[in-house]
Amino acid sequence: MNFVVVSSIGAVFMGIFALFVRMKAAKKPTNALKIIMPPVFMSSGALMYIVPQFRLSFFEILEVVALGMLFSILLIKTSKFEIRDNEIYLKRSKAFIYILVGLLIVRLGLKSVLSTTIDFGELSGMFFLLAFSMIVPWRIAMYLDYKKLYKQLHGAKTS
Repeated sequence: MNFVVVSSIGAVFMGIFALFVRMKAAKKPTNALKIIMPPVFMSSGALMYIVPQFRLSFFEILEVVALGMLFSILLIKTSKFEIRDNEIYLKRSKAFIYILVGLLIVRLGLKSVLSTTIDFGELSGMFFLLAFSMIVPWRIAMYLDYKKLYKQLHGAKTS
């Protein structure tokens, strides 16, 4: 089976998994660590760039990072917090589900088009960097929003 097809199937399952994780997370209070840790854990994936097959040119990096940051705006706009029962919760957003599915469809479309002209390893490096460039600004924005609510909830104290 083709690498692009297998990785696309994997992306679909990861997208579905992300939806379930997000829905479950909205049922429990959040904290700063839950917001910060996903990109920290994901950063270990950058070790892929040790292998020359996955390395990107300067312009590919610029393009992918810009696209990731652009996509992150959609995630930032649909990720809000609220105070309930003296705790901070992530608000459920129906738009988030549609945006995540839409981003997944765009990603699969890009992958199928780009796989005809770009080597699989390089394409893998591009899509990792795209995801990372999307998640980091999103999580930073979430953290800043969380801190505002935390200060509102706990006064001048910070954690």
